[in-house]
Amino acid sequence: MNKWFNQLFQLDSNGTTVKREVMAGAIGFFTIVYIIAVNSLILSEAGIPLEAAIFATIITSVAGCLIMGFWANVPILLVPGMGINALFSYTMVQSMGLSWQEALAVVFISGLIFVFVAFSRFAKTLSESIPHSLKEAITVGLGLFLMLIGLEKGGIVEKGTNSIIAMGELGDPQVLATILTFLLAIILFMRNVPGNFLITVAAGTLIAWAFGPINVQNTDEKPFALSDYMEVFGAMSFDNLLSITFWIAIFSLTMVLVFENIGLVHGHVGFINRPEQFKRAFQATSVSALLSGIFGTSPTVATVESAASMAAGGRTGLTAVTTGLLFMLSAFFIPVIKLIPNSAIAPILIIIGGLMLQNIRNLDLKDMSESFPAIFIIAMIPFTYSIADGIAIGFILYPILKISIGKAREVSFALYVIAALFLFNFVFHVIS
Repeated sequence: MNKWFNQLFQLDSNGTTVKREVMAGAIGFFTIVYIIAVNSLILSEAGIPLEAAIFATIITSVAGCLIMGFWANVPILLVPGMGINALFSYTMVQSMGLSWQEALAVVFISGLIFVFVAFSRFAKTLSESIPHSLKEAITVGLGLFLMLIGLEKGGIVEKGTNSIIAMGELGDPQVLATILTFLLAIILFMRNVPGNFLITVAAGTLIAWAFGPINVQNTDEKPFALSDYMEVFGAMSFDNLLSITFWIAIFSLTMVLVFENIGLVHGHVGFINRPEQFKRAFQATSVSALLSGIFGTSPTVATVESAASMAAGGRTGLTAVTTGLLFMLSAFFIPVIKLIPNSAIAPILIIIGGLMLQNIRNLDLKDMSESFPAIFIIAMIPFTYSIADGIAIGFILYPILKISIGKAREVSFALYVIAALFLFNFVFHVIS
């Protein structure tokens, strides 16, 4: 058996063993398993039934990890991405007015475009056309947005009159449960406790129940059945295919998908000193994103938590395959996952958002023509409660500022086209 694994995953040539790879995969699973509860809760706010969202998250994670493991043979974990799931639920559905079925169609078409880019030379061309400052700003803006969502879910802040953010009642049991859970979560995280987010979810659920059942999602006592999930599987709707809104959603999602994964995959293969695997890993990521729309969830990404598996010694696809198989077993615990309250999830969103904010150190704040468009993206994503609008404002402002100081040649032709499309979208909405 070990010989077969060695031949399939090239263990010897990568200086690893079956035992080390399996252990790394298990550590990766316990590091990222929180995504089942977090992603499902966010998808449910788009209208997808919670039980179906849980199963969709699990099956998509299984497929993503297996594709990455067998096709690219690297220890990168593919699960529904934080930030992109917020784009799916809060921007495409709640802000842009698409149904969740139409949003799944957007995911599918964006995945098709992503696959085309990944299997062609466009990946390099597209990556080089977008300034580094704007790429980093998208990540930072998504981080702020996740922090805002976490604070809202925990009841610490709430939307007031005219969407003004206001403080929640500190005496509210949900707020107290969230604060206590956050303190535990940040301590576990800072001490680098293995499986800290999983421990946070479990402890946060107990804390919530100590204050009384708070926002528990299990309102339907009917046991989960596979037939419930089949209402979501392949439920994409293309009824809005010819609308401007539909294609703006596709454009925005594709931008985030391509650029976020270019950075993540490049960083991961570099970490394990296997840069030659970038192409196949990027291709596996694109195929997994395409399947996400069919399976009924927001797109998968090459998750940051993959670094936990690599730090544990994972060097090949056997690590990702192990994580995928463990995700498959988690399907038996859906009734337990349904009991997790908002106050147990909110601290994780806040911490992940804070981690994404650290990318702001990569911005060149001395060059105002670079930093100002980036700062507008960072500010406008949470302030407009729209990832797409926040990105659009920054991408429009960037060429305008470069032209104004005589540096028009620093802007790529592709970026001029992208900015023009975003500007057209704003003008269209004003006219209509």
